[in-house]
Amino acid sequence: MESKKIGEGNQPLICTPLVGKEQEDILRELENVLQKQPDLIEWRADFFAEIANTDQVLSIAQKIKGRAGDTPIIFTIRSVREGGQPISLTDREVLNLIKAVCRNTGIEYVDYELSYPEESFKELRHISAESNTKIIASYHNFNFTPKMEILINKIKDAQNLKADVAKIAVMAESLQDVLNVLDVTLEAKNTLRIPLISMAMGEYGSITRMIGGVFGSAVTFAVGESSSAPGQIPIDELKSVLSIIQKSVNQK
Repeated sequence: MESKKIGEGNQPLICTPLVGKEQEDILRELENVLQKQPDLIEWRADFFAEIANTDQVLSIAQKIKGRAGDTPIIFTIRSVREGGQPISLTDREVLNLIKAVCRNTGIEYVDYELSYPEESFKELRHISAESNTKIIASYHNFNFTPKMEILINKIKDAQNLKADVAKIAVMAESLQDVLNVLDVTLEAKNTLRIPLISMAMGEYGSITRMIGGVFGSAVTFAVGESSSAPGQIPIDELKSVLSIIQKSVNQK
């Protein structure tokens, strides 16, 4: 089976997170998730208790990739400032670890936040190009949904930094926030040269996880075993919803 790529096809890919704290938890979670056949798997390494041990991180990443087979993997260290877990690594150590993952694991995607300096992005872009690893340039706001022009500028920043995929995830406090995220997504679909992953989090935001693909979001996140963000829907339920939407949209 050929690996699926973000931005290909006419339906959003479903990604499920791994959030275990210990190696055995992560690998057990992986086996359970694989049975549900997601299109992508994200290892949220900021949950891993021994993230400061580079050799251990690389070993687990290699095992995840080996067991996942053709299912692409996203390696993510979400910073505390964007809703991640507290870790002992400095920003420079985070960059060095992500570079090591690019060089040594065969993982297809790495997530790197737009809040990091431009020079760090250029440094990672150089390494990722050598290893053919794709960069997802991401922006998260767990507090509110910024104005639409701010979100559009974040997406443009990702493209200007030569990322392979842009991602925005914000907290929806109202239905208007949901509409704004979908509006931004549609505008990006019509103007952006790279794929966009977009979503709103929280109770209202769950709507975007179901219909965001219609407006141009290339990936939606679902619960395989444990959630990594508020508003995620169990993968089996999300597959059913996406199937219904796809049939309805394609009706002639």
